[in-house]
Amino acid sequence: MLFEGEHLLPGRIGHFFVILSLIASLIATIAYFKASRTTDLTDKKRWINLARITFITQLVSVLAIFSIIYYICSNHYFEYMYAYKHASKELEPKFLLACIWEGQEGSFLLWTIWHSILGLFLIFKAKEWEAPVMTMISAAQIFLALMVLGIYFFGIRIGSSPFTLTRNELEGPIFGMPNYLSFIKDGVGLNVLLRNYWMVIHPPVLFLGFASTIIPFAYAYAGVQSKRFGDWIKTVLPYTLFSVCVLGIGIMMGGKWAYESLSFGGYWAWDPVENASLVPWLILVAGLHTMVIYNATGHSLRASYIFSILSFVFVLYSTYLTRTGILGDTSVHAFTEKDEVMKIMLILFFSLFGMLLLSLFFINYKKIPAIEKEEGTNSREFWMFIGSLVFFFSALFISAKTSVPVYNKIFGTKIAPAEDPEFSYNRVMVLVAFVIGLLTAVGQYFKYKSTPTGYLLKKITLPTILSALIIALLAIFYPITYYKQGSGFLGAIYIALFASIYAVIANAAYIWTGLNGKLKAAGPSIAHLGFALMLVGMLISSGNKKTISDNRVTGINIPFGKDNKGKDLENPLENLTMLRDVPTKMLDYKVTYTGDSAGNEKGRVYYQLHFAKQDSSESFTLSPDVYVGRNELKSSNPSTKRYLTKDIYSYISSINPQSNNDDTAQFVIKEMAEGDTAYYKKGYIILNAVVKNPDNGKYHFKSTDAALMADITIVSKDSMHYKAYPVIQVDPSFTTAVEIDDTVYAQNLYFKFSGVTENRKIKLGIKESDKIIDFVTLKAYLFPYINLVWLGLIIMALGLMMSMINRAKIKTPLAAAILICIFASMFFMFFIAH
Repeated sequence: MLFEGEHLLPGRIGHFFVILSLIASLIATIAYFKASRTTDLTDKKRWINLARITFITQLVSVLAIFSIIYYICSNHYFEYMYAYKHASKELEPKFLLACIWEGQEGSFLLWTIWHSILGLFLIFKAKEWEAPVMTMISAAQIFLALMVLGIYFFGIRIGSSPFTLTRNELEGPIFGMPNYLSFIKDGVGLNVLLRNYWMVIHPPVLFLGFASTIIPFAYAYAGVQSKRFGDWIKTVLPYTLFSVCVLGIGIMMGGKWAYESLSFGGYWAWDPVENASLVPWLILVAGLHTMVIYNATGHSLRASYIFSILSFVFVLYSTYLTRTGILGDTSVHAFTEKDEVMKIMLILFFSLFGMLLLSLFFINYKKIPAIEKEEGTNSREFWMFIGSLVFFFSALFISAKTSVPVYNKIFGTKIAPAEDPEFSYNRVMVLVAFVIGLLTAVGQYFKYKSTPTGYLLKKITLPTILSALIIALLAIFYPITYYKQGSGFLGAIYIALFASIYAVIANAAYIWTGLNGKLKAAGPSIAHLGFALMLVGMLISSGNKKTISDNRVTGINIPFGKDNKGKDLENPLENLTMLRDVPTKMLDYKVTYTGDSAGNEKGRVYYQLHFAKQDSSESFTLSPDVYVGRNELKSSNPSTKRYLTKDIYSYISSINPQSNNDDTAQFVIKEMAEGDTAYYKKGYIILNAVVKNPDNGKYHFKSTDAALMADITIVSKDSMHYKAYPVIQVDPSFTTAVEIDDTVYAQNLYFKFSGVTENRKIKLGIKESDKIIDFVTLKAYLFPYINLVWLGLIIMALGLMMSMINRAKIKTPLAAAILICIFASMFFMFFIAH
């Protein structure tokens, strides 16, 4: 059958490039492997030239695949399943780009592109390490190419192609018609939860971080394969710093996205997908510090191997967790497609790479140089190694708790999640923060190999006293108010906060005294200072986070339903229900729900919430939005008022389910003179006056206009007073009259000025609506000092990049340009863009 309107050529070209990228990766892997094993220089050069040509061919192929997918999505070729599932005609160009990596295939392709770009860089920079390092990167490309292959092999589909046709994937009578495309009016489009500018920025940065972890992994392989067991450390240090920086930024971008655009009530919820990205970063940080130890003293080479290997293996494991649907019931943003073949492929991917490198490591374990003499407890390397172990074991703890669904699946167990999942992580990680804070504060004052006790005490005395003084002042004048988990946990927060403040002060002091203000060598201390400042921000903003939407003010409780354990999904007392146009007290503000408006996307509604200080010193409007389907709230995005020292964060937790229903009530006309009273079901109405050409806060007519306004007071049965001001205006030609109606939403009353009678009474139209009173339910928090988190991240990233530039010996002008660009772009993203 010949189907009408199909554009099959882009898909055929795209599929050709998928196959080409797989073949090119396979040849590049073989060629690089052969080059790494041969000692004949002519033979090695020939193999490397072949490998380079095929690797670059693979790079061109994946870029072509990406471009073709964007072409298909942007042109709304819904004959392709990928475009139908992820694109739609209402999406802006930036979201048409982002919809590519919404799907499994696109995200694997993004990962492949970053591997290719990093590989191209290494081709020019790796020199004698090129062959063994690129062997690993090319081998990884084979697996990633298989993920988007979509070819049947003995009845089993290997991978999932982005170029499959909709009619081959979906069942329905229309797909047997030649003109089936005429029935497909639009695609499903990007998930409403993902329609945010962070969807354009966050995944590419995060996947660059994931992809970059293969570089230390590949160099570890190169070190074992070439028997140059320790030579690779100095070379890989700048790449490791880059990876720690980019992956850390990518993770916290996800936190910023959650804070700005998802109603999680914060930036981190210990969601399994968040955890899966954090674990490789923690292991990589541990590996970075052991590499620095080896580079300075010769200790910790074996630990550097282990951490370099496991950081990439845990990236692959996190991919398994988030891409196979195994976390579908425990994570709010994991992929839930249960593709058994993809699951097996991912298991093979991380198992083979992990087993290969770990086997090579243990086979050569005794050959890897190790200094038999233990590090002294008064040496910097000893405490750096302890810090690395703390990072590593905290990563294992997080991974173990996150992997509970995997245990249950494999062993048939029924391990239930903790009653309070967040606290089950926090009670351990708050102690980790304490230990890391202390080590970060004191560790740098130690010297390598041995440190005189007097020297150490002299250097840390002032930072210790200042930190103790600050924590004491905080406890008196700005105490932590997190009493939910008892005094023991509150005490743990205080000691972690002390350690974090201590780390900030001690690192700042070290830059000034230990380095004499030499910023070129201050990268590690700046990074430590930024990390500690993040911890301070996290502890204060979470410890003094306050729910300010107190529903006892109105007493209108909206049911939120139960979870699968029978617990309330939301606490009604913490969700403030507000009637339209009725000011409601919140802290020292009067908050008024003034109305709603439709967004550009279908089903998106913005709610206007006007905040005004009771002393009239400040006012602002927040516009949280929701996606509505079938009169139900599908998702909610917060709106935030930012201050230097706090954020007021609010989101819509419930809407009026019948707000869009038709109103069947009719206006009743009453003739009234000034001072007359009319009654309605819930009270009475007084016509105070009829004002000619009013000029007030609501209307601004001129003396030459022809307008009349009815000044009306409404008194309800509970003695509440409301005002309404309907207007009638005659146009300058005196041919037509324009009626400007007014509404009292709290009483469901509508008023219109319908005219004037011969005996000088006014015709007042009154309608008592049959609709449910328009309301909205709001949840709001106050986050104090949240900006310390984002500022700390920027400072940490700058410190890491400074260290990278210093280790890589990049010349000063270029280094300055890189740092300025990083600082400007991150400052824009975290403080200005939204």
